Amino acid sequence: FPLCFLLCFPSLFPSWFNPLLVFLLVSFLPCFPLCFPIGFFLVSFLPCFAPCFIKLAPEFDRAATRLKGSVRLAKVDCTTHSETCGRFGVSGYPTLKIFRYGRDSAPYDGPRTAEGIYQYMKKQTGPDSVLLRTKEDLQAFVNNYDASIVGVFSGADSSRLAEFLNAAGLLREHYMCFHVCVLLFRPPRLSNTFEDSLVVFKDYLTIGSLRRFIRDHIYGLCPHMTLENRDRLRVRDLLTAYYDLDYHHNVRGSNYWRNRVMKVASKYGGRGLTYSVANKKDFLSELEDDFGLGTSDGGELPFVTIRTRLGHKYTMREEFTRDGQSLERFLDDYFAGRLKRYVKSEPVPERNTADVKMVVAESFDDVVNDPDKDVLIQFYSPSCPHCKKLEPVYRELAHTLYYDPKIVIAKMNAVENDVPLGYDVQGFPTIYFAPVGKKDEPVRYEGGRELRDFLNFLKREASHSLVLSGSKDEL
Repeated sequence: FPLCFLLCFPSLFPSWFNPLLVFLLVSFLPCFPLCFPIGFFLVSFLPCFAPCFIKLAPEFDRAATRLKGSVRLAKVDCTTHSETCGRFGVSGYPTLKIFRYGRDSAPYDGPRTAEGIYQYMKKQTGPDSVLLRTKEDLQAFVNNYDASIVGVFSGADSSRLAEFLNAAGLLREHYMCFHVCVLLFRPPRLSNTFEDSLVVFKDYLTIGSLRRFIRDHIYGLCPHMTLENRDRLRVRDLLTAYYDLDYHHNVRGSNYWRNRVMKVASKYGGRGLTYSVANKKDFLSELEDDFGLGTSDGGELPFVTIRTRLGHKYTMREEFTRDGQSLERFLDDYFAGRLKRYVKSEPVPERNTADVKMVVAESFDDVVNDPDKDVLIQFYSPSCPHCKKLEPVYRELAHTLYYDPKIVIAKMNAVENDVPLGYDVQGFPTIYFAPVGKKDEPVRYEGGRELRDFLNFLKREASHSLVLSGSKDEL
């Protein structure tokens, strides 16, 4: 029987398609089908003063320039156009969506760097799959830098081909796919003695089963983490070794430390921890900001960190030894619960006598999670103009409730301190209320910014009757 191989290669829209970055007006989105009947958009929904906007904006602009002729990138300011954002189900920031022919096609869950956005959207613009006709085409494909998915079918009328094509359409943003045997080829640069380079799909072929197969096998025992795939890897508890990794110019040297990580990782399989390696130059700011590791730490030896899906962070302080023994000791301590979590925190204030209590990451549990007190906590940025505008009202609120022993009005610099799990801080100021008896279920404050708005909220949500300053009357 003839064999056919199907490969997802991106193609570009016609060169006349204008890719310039645009700002969308409230009335513009519903007109997509009329204004751009063959348009292809990536739209970012977020408030202009949010830190995620400031971080994403330059990457988004560079990606718009590179995608000229294929994709238009657009922004919606949710501060000004809240109704538009609400109409498209935007509840957190940044939210990015793909629009095809004026319709909300799919959420964008790809990278946030210019290169990552460019590569992701290039894949979106082409067909889901393309027929490869020769052995040479197949060989060139499996020698790709990234992993490849290959489906082998008896012919165009194969009963399983339709399922495979549907899956290729759904998975196109992450993986390159061929056109009943489905094979996963790991990239040659990551070849090793601890796992097979070729994995055969043996289940009954459906979209769901193929998704699971790719999810469970695409990355292997120890993938190369990049800025583009880090979010997908971090949905699980992840150990990462950071060093001078360069698979473009030094494959052998890059695999030296990776092989040592894999040798140790193979001894700890089935315990819920995944493993990866990364180029430390790509993650220097993250290592410094999230783990307190300076550029001079470690020298040529790898940095090793663990980041759990809950956001807990750990660092290996012992030097990475070539025999892997230090890594084994680190993992033994981690699985035994002996490691102390790393928390980014400002120093705990020696005096905290102001009406508004200052909270840092190290004192968060003592202040905000005090089981006997209701706490209103504001997460702020020192450079945020909205935070500065709120400051006198917030101080007045704290002064008004000064004589209430069961309530605390507090704030925390969310730039210099880790935000605890359960608090979603995407913009500033973000305010939460942590009531007595429900510290694990903080309530996000969404009301007005006047004193009476805060008092009405606290009157409704507090576990007790409020006591106002001056008269000491209960509210």
